[in-house]
Amino acid sequence: MKDRTLIIISTIIVMAMMMISLQGCLPASSGRDTPVSQEVSAAESPEKNSSAEITADSSALSQAVQSYEKIILETDSELFTERDLTQNADMSQAETVTAADDSTVTLTEEGIYLLTGTAENFTVIVDTDSEAKVQLVLDGLNVTNDDFPVVYVKSADKVFLTSSGAESTLTVSGSFTADGTTNTDAVIFSRDDLVLKGTGTVNISSTSNGISTKDDLKVTGGVWNIDCEDDALEANDSIAVAGGAVSIVSAKDGLHAENDEDDTVGWISIEGGTITVRAGDDAVHATTVASVSGGTLDLTAGEGIEATQVEISGGDISISASDDGINAGRKSDSMSVGITISGGSVYIEMGPGDTDGVDSNGYLTISGGTLDIYAQSPFDADGSVSWTGGTIYVNGSQASSINTQMMGGGKGGRW
Repeated sequence: MKDRTLIIISTIIVMAMMMISLQGCLPASSGRDTPVSQEVSAAESPEKNSSAEITADSSALSQAVQSYEKIILETDSELFTERDLTQNADMSQAETVTAADDSTVTLTEEGIYLLTGTAENFTVIVDTDSEAKVQLVLDGLNVTNDDFPVVYVKSADKVFLTSSGAESTLTVSGSFTADGTTNTDAVIFSRDDLVLKGTGTVNISSTSNGISTKDDLKVTGGVWNIDCEDDALEANDSIAVAGGAVSIVSAKDGLHAENDEDDTVGWISIEGGTITVRAGDDAVHATTVASVSGGTLDLTAGEGIEATQVEISGGDISISASDDGINAGRKSDSMSVGITISGGSVYIEMGPGDTDGVDSNGYLTISGGTLDIYAQSPFDADGSVSWTGGTIYVNGSQASSINTQMMGGGKGGRW
């Protein structure tokens, strides 16, 4: 793994140095205020297209290399530990916690806990040492609360939320109340790392967020059905999905990764699993990078996938959107803006009006995969465009070129 990563990073650095040396040969930029139509054919060689991807200055290139290095290291499959991926808990030493009306159970020790029973206004609080790992096994846990989370992680190193046995249903039906200065706004709310896994089904209904963590969120197994009025899966630093089935109905975002205090984090990596989203705003929203390398995604939303950088290298993706299907925009100052598609199968169907199938406020690079787009405006890119591989269909016909217009939305960028 380390050798492969070093080779990739070294290659990127060499390419960056080559592009810097070529920069002086380029004509002066016409400026962002001047619409420039770009038409790139798939038959053009990589050498011919490479000049269009040179960044404006060497500092920007260095920043892009550093950002890409960080992406490689953080979204590799080694992100998941063996325990993250193990779906069954060892119940031999488990302690049983039975839900009761109008009660709170606080767990202060590392261990495995079986949560079961039916109750109203019942909360499990995890308040352990910051190095402790706690596993909560949900087996027939059915709780309806008025205004507070069913599971609240105050302190831990990591909590493994495991679905098992009988189906569980967790609901918060009213407006959430805060815990001091902490705005507990999710049915499952955590200040620390949270892993969703297991072999059973958990249904979540919320007047705000479904599952929220102020750290990292991983999904590796289980069936998670979430119906909420705000974001369904929310994390400050990252969301990583390796398996399981997630079904979301949300008035806002389906998967949302954002840290208000640090725009170098807030990334999403989808490597496997099945994700179905019906969202009022974005199906997948990341501050930095939204990466899809595997899995099956069925997304219906205002925008399908949105981030500063969108990277698709695998997976089976279907998007129905009313604004943009895939959108790259400036949400982080730590990296360049753009979309890279190198593999996978992507189907996009856009609604009428001023909508774009693939919309980049920076570069657009396509080197593999299959894109099948139904839209009045299939592509819109403000920066460089490169198409060196893969197959593109537009409104039922195989395309031979990409026609985009800088600054977006102009008639020259339409097919």
